[in-house]
Amino acid sequence: MEFEPIGTYRSRAVRKYDAPRQGIFAGGVCGTVELCRGRDFETALRDLDGFERIWLLFVFDRNGAAWRPTTRPPIETPGRRRIGTFASRSPYRPNPIGLSCVRLLSIEGRTLTVADADLLDGTPILDIKPYLPAADAFPTAKAGWVDEQHAEAYEVLAAPEFLEAAQRILALGGPDLLATARTQLSFQPLDDTRKRVEPVPGPPPGGILSLRMFRIRFVIEDRLVRLLELCTGYDPSSLAAPDDPYHDKDLHRRAALRPL
Repeated sequence: MEFEPIGTYRSRAVRKYDAPRQGIFAGGVCGTVELCRGRDFETALRDLDGFERIWLLFVFDRNGAAWRPTTRPPIETPGRRRIGTFASRSPYRPNPIGLSCVRLLSIEGRTLTVADADLLDGTPILDIKPYLPAADAFPTAKAGWVDEQHAEAYEVLAAPEFLEAAQRILALGGPDLLATARTQLSFQPLDDTRKRVEPVPGPPPGGILSLRMFRIRFVIEDRLVRLLELCTGYDPSSLAAPDDPYHDKDLHRRAALRPL
């Protein structure tokens, strides 16, 4: 069997930690699906604009050829350190096919604007199907090991100092660090086995989240994560050095972030 992508997903989510575990946790972040030219896809999109949600079938194209028969649940589950891949949404599958239910915001020519996607920029799209509530929604269905989870979501809010720095990064063409911080810290924010986070004793307790060479300082108050400050992980001498393995030093210099 051979499949040819029909288009490509485009967004600011470029690294794996930028993508939420499920699209519903994306916080309304928008992206576009750009369909290929010359295949009459404009006609194929006819009548789709009346649907609020659509299914995107896509390829996990950054996993190589690796797949794993078991995986760790994204949220700690009592007595289940690992679960079978077919009982999970893990991207490491025998056939690296993904499925995401996204909100359809608009269609213009061959471009669909969507929200709530858990895809990375450049992801190949295999197919588009309409979401049908009568056929696709079973809210009372059992969800196996997921029903055993007890983790509650944290609300993630940003202080003005953090917002100002994050918006400065965005304006310079950098990543959406507010969206990524929400993705990383909404569940089990101090779980250092799943994210690069260094706990910081309180009161109130908190931590430092590392995203490449960005550092996000936060505190936890009840079920609230408050983002306090966005810093650079480079010290002044490292930032001035000519080597640039992550190709981001110019962004850090222009954003004038304070060293942590």
